[in-house]
Amino acid sequence: MPSTPLHGFALAVGVIGVLQGPVMTSLAPAAASPAKQLIAHRGASGYAPEHTMAAYQLAIAQHADFVEPDLAVSRDGVLVCLHDDTLERTTDVASVFPDRYRRADDAVGGEKHWYANDFTVAELKRLDAGRWRGPQFAGERIVTWDEMLTAVRGHAGIFPELKSPPLYRARGVDMSGLFVASVKQHHLDEAAALAEMPIIIQSFDAQTVREMARALPSIPRVLLTAVDGDVTGTRLREIATFATGVAPEKHVIARHPEMVAAAHAAGLTVTAWTFDAREPAGYPSVTDEMAHYLYTLGIDALFTNHPDLFPARRR
Repeated sequence: MPSTPLHGFALAVGVIGVLQGPVMTSLAPAAASPAKQLIAHRGASGYAPEHTMAAYQLAIAQHADFVEPDLAVSRDGVLVCLHDDTLERTTDVASVFPDRYRRADDAVGGEKHWYANDFTVAELKRLDAGRWRGPQFAGERIVTWDEMLTAVRGHAGIFPELKSPPLYRARGVDMSGLFVASVKQHHLDEAAALAEMPIIIQSFDAQTVREMARALPSIPRVLLTAVDGDVTGTRLREIATFATGVAPEKHVIARHPEMVAAAHAAGLTVTAWTFDAREPAGYPSVTDEMAHYLYTLGIDALFTNHPDLFPARRR
């Protein structure tokens, strides 16, 4: 690990002030920072079951600058680390709670789904979240946000994604409020905490990113997108009114490489997702693919499932 992950990506969005005094909220063009930032996508998920302690610990061992916890909300209002809205892909919920499903679109005979928000955190902790990736991971459990903070603090930054805010709004769950309350409870928006464990918030939901700008102005925030229209000059300038960075899907950047300079001119950092060794998208290796986006196209950071394959030219 470098002496501080703030040196690169987070520095470019004005968080350097946590090392020198009051937190700064003004933006500087990301291109001014030479460092490139490595974000472990769902932990080191190319090697260990995503969003388990095994994946987070391996990401730290592989020198990730940031670990990404996707966040969901349990029935009793606890933030947990989970990518999907439902549990059936990555746990044994269908065996442990065979009757606790909902039918897709409430249709008779529709696909069965076990929504995380239908279970208490105690019930979620009964599920095996590792065996699906292999018997060596049997017994891995769903990790709470608080547990993830304890594991990562002092080793890397965190890049939490607020997943599916519209789903929670429709259920009457204030996901943003729960997250903000937790951040403040842990003092994660304060200068000392940001220096120890930088945090950057992300979401596909523009309303949520705007809420974070108002409630947690000292913390950088990134709008995720897979939409070509979000990388035009006009739209990037609009995004810069409420976000400090934009994170397009990598193929969007490939189709519009000029957007990197346009985003930097608007004061936004650029992060790309997701790079996987099993899908190097026509490059000799995923390392070559990542190097192209980082050093040829000039992006600032990227999400990868294989942190150990990040290009050696990183610093």
